[in-house]
Amino acid sequence: MPLLLTGKKFNSDLNNNKCLAIFAPLEGGYETRLLRRMRAKGYKTFITSARGLGDPEVFLLKLHGVRPPHLGHQSVGRNGALGEVQQVIPQASELFNDTEKNKLLWLLEGQVLSKSELESLIEICTKDNKLQIVVEMGGSRKLEWMSLKEYINNEF
Repeated sequence: MPLLLTGKKFNSDLNNNKCLAIFAPLEGGYETRLLRRMRAKGYKTFITSARGLGDPEVFLLKLHGVRPPHLGHQSVGRNGALGEVQQVIPQASELFNDTEKNKLLWLLEGQVLSKSELESLIEICTKDNKLQIVVEMGGSRKLEWMSLKEYINNEF
């Protein structure tokens, strides 16, 4: 298994395509091995789940508002029913602090994302030259990957 030793093919495919859809065995471990290889090659990495992502560009990259959950009967005073909007820093903000390094965002459970959300991830990569994104799209018997554009065209 030369891939697990070097990660050269994965790195070259990632640099060529900028966004990859990956299929890994369900027992896990592959993502951490590949992340470790990418860190050794100078990438700054961030791993998170795609569940509850909403608008990927806003949630990952921009300051955005979040309302607290509605807890039933509340006073009807100021913002009683809705709650006040709390400004939340982008989830991947620590990834973008360092502008020198290449950045790798790894999204787990990417199969819950719609076609438009996957397309917005591709647009994010084209805007930022130093950002690459890997989206885990499900399980497989062996570790496989393809460009996210190719995956969208084949699946949807």
